[in-house]
Amino acid sequence: MFATAARNFVEEVDQGGLLIPVSGLNDTINLLTVVVKRKRFWFWQKAKYLPTDFILNDILTGDTPIKPVVLETDFIKYDGTYGDKISGSIEANILDKSNLNVEGQDSSKLKSSFGNLKKEEVEVQKLLRDSKGRLLDMSHDLVQQTMENHRQVFGIVKERILTTQLCSVIEEVQQSGQCGGGFDFCRPKGPKVTLKENGSLTKDSNVTMEIPISTTIAYALIELEIKHDGHFGLCLMSGTDGGFEVDGPAGEELMAVSRAHLNSSENKHLREAELERLRDHFNLLSALPAATRSSLLQHITNVMENRDAVSSLQQVLEQMCHDEKPDLDKGSATDSQKQNIQAILDLLEKSEGAKSAQGNQSTSALTALHLVVSAIDELPHECHAILVTCCNLTELQTLEQLVHCMSGNGELTLDSTGQAALTEDIFEKTKNLFAFGHMSLERDEDTVKTEMHSQTGHHALALCIAIKGLASLAKEG
Repeated sequence: MFATAARNFVEEVDQGGLLIPVSGLNDTINLLTVVVKRKRFWFWQKAKYLPTDFILNDILTGDTPIKPVVLETDFIKYDGTYGDKISGSIEANILDKSNLNVEGQDSSKLKSSFGNLKKEEVEVQKLLRDSKGRLLDMSHDLVQQTMENHRQVFGIVKERILTTQLCSVIEEVQQSGQCGGGFDFCRPKGPKVTLKENGSLTKDSNVTMEIPISTTIAYALIELEIKHDGHFGLCLMSGTDGGFEVDGPAGEELMAVSRAHLNSSENKHLREAELERLRDHFNLLSALPAATRSSLLQHITNVMENRDAVSSLQQVLEQMCHDEKPDLDKGSATDSQKQNIQAILDLLEKSEGAKSAQGNQSTSALTALHLVVSAIDELPHECHAILVTCCNLTELQTLEQLVHCMSGNGELTLDSTGQAALTEDIFEKTKNLFAFGHMSLERDEDTVKTEMHSQTGHHALALCIAIKGLASLAKEG
C-alpha cells in the first residue's frame, strides 16, 4: 500500500527521471546510505534497489568520516487519489426454461496525503573532493557479498524526498456481486413449479496508514565505479553505470554486452528485432492446452487488478527462474491475490514439460510467463487500469495487430472484421493505452497509422511484450 503510493508519486513528479520510490516503510534511507542496485532478469526491466543498513563511512578504510554538506529545499505539496472500477455481467437463457444473471463490481481507491514535502541533497562537489583518494574496505562483508554477483553495483543516496508532517495513505476497496435466477419446469400432469433465487455479496475494506514525520518517500543515487584496490569514483553523468572492476576479456565482454542491450532498446528501429527474438516465448504460450491458457489468462487478469499483486507474482516467478523456492509471503499481496498467484503456479507445474528450442537455448512455460508478467509489472498504474479491461479475445487480437503495425511499417489496413472489432470506444481506449508507451495512433476510415516517438524508454517494448503475451494466452483453439 505504501509502496504503491510512493511509486504513484514518483510516476507523477519524475517519470523517467532519477527518483527511486521507497519500497517499504522498513527501508531506512538517509543521505549516503549504501544501496545495492541489482540488474534484473530481462535487460529492459528497471533495476531493483536494495537499501542496506550501512552508510558510505561504514565501508571506508581509515578513521576520518566524510561529513557532507546538506542542502534543504521545499519540494512540493502532494495529495493524490488513484482509483479503479471494474464491472461485468453475464446473462444466460436456457431453452426458455431458465435464466441466470450474474453481476460483479470491484472498485478501489488509494488516497495519498503526503502534504508538504522537502528535499535534502548532498553538495556533490564537496563530496567529490572529500572522497578523492579514499579507499573502500574490500574485506567488508557487504562489499564481498555484493561482488559475488556481477549484476550488482553500489550506489549511495545523494538526495531524498521526505515528509515534514504527519500524513496518511488510505486504501478503500469495495467488492460486490449479485446473482439472480429463475427456473421453470413442469411435471407430467402436474402444476407448474417456479423457483427463484437471488443473492448478493458485498465486501468493503478501509485501511488507513499513518506516515511519520521525516519519512523518505523517494531518493536518488550516485553509483560507484570500484577498482580492485578499493579506489572508487563517483558516476556523475546521467546514464553512466557503476560497477566492480572485472578480470580478463570475458568479464569486460559481459559488461559491454549488457550496456549494448540497454542502448539498443532505445532505438525505435530495433523494436521489431527485439520482439522477433522473443517469438519463441509467445509461440510456447499459444501452444499450451486451451483450458490451461484460459485459466492462466483469467488468473493473470485477476492479479492485474492490483499492482502490488502483479509485483508479487513477478517476484515469485523470478525466484523460480533462479531455481529458488517461491515465497508468497514476501510480497504485499492479499490472501485472495495469493490464491490467484498459487493457481498460476499450479498451472505452471502441470505445464512444466512444455518447452521449445530457439537456437541453442530452451524456453520453458515458466520463462515465457515470467517474460510477460515482468513486462506488465514495468507499466505505469494507469496503463494497468486500461489493459486489464482489454483482456478478452477480440480486443487482444486487435491490440496484437496494432503491435505488429507499430513494429513494422507503421500502417495497417483493416478488413471488414477488423473495422467492426475496432469500435470508437476500443480505439480511444487503445490510443490512451499506447500513449503510455510514447506511441501514437491515428485512424482514417479503414486505415490505422502508428508512430513511435524517438525517446520511448522501455515502456513501449514492455507494453508490446505484455500485449503479445496476453494475446498468446487468448488464442482460439
